[in-house]
Amino acid sequence: MKRLLVGAAAAALLCASPALAHDDPIADGGCLDEACDMVALFPQVSPGLTPTGFAGTVAPRYGAWGFDLAGRDTTVDPGDDFFRHANGGYMDALVIPADRTRFGSFDLLRQLSDNRLEAMMAELTAASADPASDEGKVANLYRSYMDEARLEQLDAQPLEPLLAEVRAADSHEALARLMGARQGGFGGSFFGFGISDDARNPDRYAVYVGQSGLGLPNRDYYLSDRYADKKAAYQAYVQTLLTMVGWDQPEAMAQAIVDLETRIAEAHWTPVESRNRDRTYNPMTPAELVSAAPGFDFVSYMNAAGLGEVERLVIRQDTAMPKIAAIFGETPVATLQAWQAFHTADDAAPFLSKRFVDAHFDFRSRELAGQPEQRSRQKRGVSFAEGAMGEALGRLYVAEYFPAESKAQMEELVANLRLAMANRIRGLEWMSEETKLQALDKLEKFGVKIGYPSEWRDYSALEVRPDDLFGNQARAGRFRWEYDLNRLNGPVDDQEWGMTPQTVNAYYSSVKNEIVFPAAILQAPFFDPNADPAVNYGGIGGVIGHEIGHGFDDQGRKSDGDGVLRDWWTPADAQAFEARTARLGAQYDQYEPLPGYRVQGGLTMGENIGDLAGVTLALEAYRLSLDGQPAPVLDGVTGDQRVFYGWAQVWRGAYREDAMKNMVATDPHSPPQFRVIGPLRNIDAWYDAFDVQPDDANYLAPEDRVRLW
Repeated sequence: MKRLLVGAAAAALLCASPALAHDDPIADGGCLDEACDMVALFPQVSPGLTPTGFAGTVAPRYGAWGFDLAGRDTTVDPGDDFFRHANGGYMDALVIPADRTRFGSFDLLRQLSDNRLEAMMAELTAASADPASDEGKVANLYRSYMDEARLEQLDAQPLEPLLAEVRAADSHEALARLMGARQGGFGGSFFGFGISDDARNPDRYAVYVGQSGLGLPNRDYYLSDRYADKKAAYQAYVQTLLTMVGWDQPEAMAQAIVDLETRIAEAHWTPVESRNRDRTYNPMTPAELVSAAPGFDFVSYMNAAGLGEVERLVIRQDTAMPKIAAIFGETPVATLQAWQAFHTADDAAPFLSKRFVDAHFDFRSRELAGQPEQRSRQKRGVSFAEGAMGEALGRLYVAEYFPAESKAQMEELVANLRLAMANRIRGLEWMSEETKLQALDKLEKFGVKIGYPSEWRDYSALEVRPDDLFGNQARAGRFRWEYDLNRLNGPVDDQEWGMTPQTVNAYYSSVKNEIVFPAAILQAPFFDPNADPAVNYGGIGGVIGHEIGHGFDDQGRKSDGDGVLRDWWTPADAQAFEARTARLGAQYDQYEPLPGYRVQGGLTMGENIGDLAGVTLALEAYRLSLDGQPAPVLDGVTGDQRVFYGWAQVWRGAYREDAMKNMVATDPHSPPQFRVIGPLRNIDAWYDAFDVQPDDANYLAPEDRVRLW
């Protein structure tokens, strides 16, 4: 699962806009959609599908048997552009809503969940629940967000004590201590600390430390000329916030802050380098880290963060640590104070008065991702409450919207996909019997979670006040951090989920060796109990196969069946696998969603392998489900064709230009059109199903097709 800082810090990427993801200090497995922890959703349609938003809470239907035939563009040959062939009619009518940076299948289901949660919130706030109960706390979180008059009255007042602390931190040591004390709260740090399962001892938790310190999405935004306009806009935003909070010399300090972050960016590893799980597991004692990275007071930081008793750390980007620590030590205290003041205000802005909210939106969403309008206050209020108490809302969501029969059908689908994967492993011509046995053992040990957790998060220690939005956000962040701290020396909670039930996504965890499917993704177009089985295999079957594939992608394959990060491959098998993945990466390097902006095959490698595995296993599992009987033909569409159509349908979607530029720079997922085209052109059965010929644009000669799992 993609995690920003593990455990409590896992919320960092999850809570960010999908177009604004920052560096990921702890990559563990993979998830289906780039909005990895975000709730992503869908609407009511039948038989044709409305390509824009809707106001309902009823699950969608697609055509007569699960696929939207009217959404195709049959003037496009399948072999020239299968994404357009399957989805062109829908895409031509698609208008991205003004309050979104992208729109498609995931986002429509996101909208469905949003509408459902908003309806639930209306009921909760109308009731008189005990304020100490989960229901009462969720309602009060929402009330605090909706009390705009109170927020306008307070304006910047909630920030003043935090800024006073920054002004009082008048030495490098004091600033390092302040950064540690702000763990889980408002403010920044040059280093990201988080707690998660130990990749080499999955029965215990470990403290991970990764590079941090940037206010733009990643290092490219500082160092590449193609993002020069965003960097300039960022400096203007820094100056705006410093002016708004009354910081001295805002113009000069904004320049100093951007210059400082540019130096940090130069020290950062690239996103591709940070994916390598072999290179990013570097155990050290705190004393060894202090010795290796002088210039930053790690001891003061850790003591203030509650990590003073920790005896072992796992360093992610080890060669970046000394460089970043040296930059901290060389930077004047006044610049560091201004840097911390800005990041404190930036983190807090969404929970202050309208002028702060608007300034934050204008840069973070409008400038960086091209979003014209903010979401409604009501929807943002629901998202705020969900971010603080996601499982509490999830428990209510499941009771209302997740039928037990969906879980039973999913268990059958998972069993069939696992059987398909076992068959594929046994038949691999490039893998030795020795490695096959280990791979089959890992597959046998896969855990599966469907729908919702067996144990719900206890929020009794979280204090919520109906008139204190700023304080509620601060306390929620601290609650998450203390939750992780309190379990640091105990056994790993195997029942924990990394996503809430209302999340439209799925993930694989390499340290737990498990695949997880939240309730909200088990709806059309991914899964419809009334749809043709072939479409379901192409949809949710492809999702299941994708997550299984993550266990055997270029990074997931490095953990064994018990979740231990170790090399269980023979050297020859590893070499054969890497040769194949290099060819796959080279294919994706050629894809260009915008002129001059190519997909990074190295960055997207794990997800591309997952997609190729997903559709391959989905087709094989569908064929197994026929039990030797011929597949029916529906409206002239064969069974194999329906599997491929089902896969293509879930990737309908479009991005705003700035959001796509951001995605190419930062996201480990390929753009949607290449999640369709990329894997299919490597699958022989696709050529047979649609009579793809050598003169078609996406034809690959058989010897050029990449065959992995």
